[in-house]
Amino acid sequence: MIRTGFPMEGPTLGEVGELEVIRAILNAAPSTFNGDDAAVLTPAVPNSRVVVTTDMLVEGRHFTPELTTPFAVGRKAVVQNFADIEAMGARPIAAVLAFSAAPSLPLAVVSELAAGIHSMVQEYSSELVGGDVTSGGRLVISLSAVGSLGGSLPALELGRARAGQKVVAHGRIGYSAAGLALLTSGKEVPAELAELVDAYQTPALTPGRGMIARAAGATAMTDNSDGLVHDVGTIAGRSGVMVDLDGAAIAPDELLTRAGELLGVDPWSWVLAGGEDHTLLGTIEGAAPVGFRTIGTVRKGAGVLIDGSAPPYTDGWESFS
Repeated sequence: MIRTGFPMEGPTLGEVGELEVIRAILNAAPSTFNGDDAAVLTPAVPNSRVVVTTDMLVEGRHFTPELTTPFAVGRKAVVQNFADIEAMGARPIAAVLAFSAAPSLPLAVVSELAAGIHSMVQEYSSELVGGDVTSGGRLVISLSAVGSLGGSLPALELGRARAGQKVVAHGRIGYSAAGLALLTSGKEVPAELAELVDAYQTPALTPGRGMIARAAGATAMTDNSDGLVHDVGTIAGRSGVMVDLDGAAIAPDELLTRAGELLGVDPWSWVLAGGEDHTLLGTIEGAAPVGFRTIGTVRKGAGVLIDGSAPPYTDGWESFS
């Protein structure tokens, strides 16, 4: 059964106050590091470097309470940050949460949000180690992630793709956009398409794949957050190369095709321009690393092609559109 909606009953943040809000977060996401002025983290391994990223989720912009749940939003906030850590070839080790919310927001929303964050960081053997709360007009969630980049190999930077390499991917492409389209269509979502809705509410990312790719010889990597063409185009632009995607390798699967037929939408638009799958996209000279598949090649030139031709959809997420 597809669950959507935020809790609307129970005590509000304004009624219980800041200390109780923090206590609710600590109860939902317990940590041995959280609760002091700052968390003191021990480096995971010798000869390691620290990797840090941050991302925001704004109510009405990045999520709508009627289309998801606080638990799912918490998990999604972790995935989109930890995907950035993974895309550098690093291991996520901690997360920090800051959020702004109206005093009228039920405390149950915060507890469920923190529980979602806790459930996801646990999958990475990580913890929520601190943060901040404040009053605001609507719910704004800012999660920061800390990672550890071990060893002497370079990080998987955007500008390190080279002609002759393969383009590889780990994760689904187009599912999140299809799930959002289903939820906003006004149509009843068939049970067999619930996986697409799940992918929108909480994108899936297997822990450790970025490190595996780096160890296998990958050089460049990003995650599919803004759209496939947009994101591989960023690698191409930063590296001064062209990416030619294999149409057969990225073609819409049966679920995407069925969703497209239901909604009267070309599923290729979800694959090429959807984003928010947080699929890891990288380049490597040898075979695809374990858990990855080959979806294209890197060549001399510029831009992004599909089977040697211009892609039919090139739009992607734009923060200020």
